Amino acid sequence: MSLTKENILYIYNSLTGKKEKFKPINKKRVGMYVCGPTVYSNVHLGNVRTFMSFDIIYRYLLHLGYKVRYVRNITDAGHLENDSDNGEDRISKKARLEEIEPMEVVQKYTVDFHNTLSEFNLLPPSIEPTATGHIIEQIEIIKTILKNKLAYEVNGSIYFDVIKYNKTNNYGILSKRNIEDLVHNSRKLDGQSDKKNPQDFALWKKADDSHIMKWNSPWGLGFPGWHLECTAMSTKYLGDNFDIHGGGMDLKFPHHECEIAQSIACNNTSPANIWMHANMLTLNGNKMAKSTGNNILPGDILSGNNPILSKPFSSSVIRFFILQAHYRSVLDFSSEAIEASEKGFNKLMEAQKSLKNLKSSSSSDFDINNWVSNCYNALNDDFNTPILIAELFNSVKFINQVKMGKAKISAKDLKVIQQKFNEFVFDILGLEINNNSDSNSDKLDSAISLLIELRNEARLNKNYALSDKIRDDLSKGGISLNDSNNETTYSIN
Repeated sequence: MSLTKENILYIYNSLTGKKEKFKPINKKRVGMYVCGPTVYSNVHLGNVRTFMSFDIIYRYLLHLGYKVRYVRNITDAGHLENDSDNGEDRISKKARLEEIEPMEVVQKYTVDFHNTLSEFNLLPPSIEPTATGHIIEQIEIIKTILKNKLAYEVNGSIYFDVIKYNKTNNYGILSKRNIEDLVHNSRKLDGQSDKKNPQDFALWKKADDSHIMKWNSPWGLGFPGWHLECTAMSTKYLGDNFDIHGGGMDLKFPHHECEIAQSIACNNTSPANIWMHANMLTLNGNKMAKSTGNNILPGDILSGNNPILSKPFSSSVIRFFILQAHYRSVLDFSSEAIEASEKGFNKLMEAQKSLKNLKSSSSSDFDINNWVSNCYNALNDDFNTPILIAELFNSVKFINQVKMGKAKISAKDLKVIQQKFNEFVFDILGLEINNNSDSNSDKLDSAISLLIELRNEARLNKNYALSDKIRDDLSKGGISLNDSNNETTYSIN
């Protein structure tokens, strides 16, 4: 589908704090960079939510007819804990704990990352570069920033001079932080004595003898700063200025703020026109954190091997649950919420199945054009998946009415709703019909069909007590029987 006057996309830009009409730099092409994982542990559900948000954005841009170059990196160099200038490299620390090589850690958790995202039906990016594969590019950027006198060397480490940069630029333009407040609230930390200012951040760190992952540079053996890798890889594959840069809300400061500063210091331009940030996922009302034990891994949900949920849930149910909230909203994961999502997902899949067998009439009781327009309006309003899902359930209600003989749909409208329903549900939202669920649905069909036969037989024999009991008991279980046109159908409430 191509953009029309009625189909204009608006995206919330974290840089300006408002929704803006999307105008790509190149009319038919879009460049999008998303910060990927640091591969030292299993990907958690909050990470999945972030990458799923950008999967929806990627899918919708493709649906609109754009040629998208989607770049998502792998941080395999390992930045220091809490992005401090001392402490231990996260990947090296995990290698020591597991008694394996750092690149074994990288391989193990990169495979886990890919397998997990595949399980949730995320499309792979166009390019997935690694930090270790771009050391040369990072060194060249540092040379340029040093040449522009916005960085300085101390004892083999290179630091970005934030105070000097801020004299002619705005460090805090993205996070809306004031540099004077940052200076005032800063305290001198151990290991920061090499810096001119506490706000300065490392572009290159000298590696001591115990540091495993290190590379040669003009300043001696060391390793790149965390912020630098994304600047190197995004600009290499998308150019000095591209359309969209995304990541989790927690990356806005300092990571993305530092990326902007580095790019301006090196290329004299901000890297991205639009900055997008997905919000966090909480668990039972509290922030997910491994350190507190308030955490659940995707595999634990799929297997049911966890103390929080009463049973396993499919990846499509979890995906549906995540997409019921807008990507910029905080989303709370709980047993009650995922169980409710499973019911909604099953209704959606049941309606999709019913669509295949609906009978058309000469006229329609449904404004199909208005429904299609409302669905696109939801997506064009900053990828508002919960509003899209609400519109899909409006169509589910109508589909069930047609199924029960209480509404009519023309052959033309039936063709449109079949096509668009599938596009929105499968192509854009990325939901899948779970084979196991489909098998269970067939079994449910057979069981209810048998009960309907028994009920019809009871009615013929004027055994209304049994007939009513079958209907009422099914109703208590969330299944409604509908009698019309000498036929009984059912719907799941």
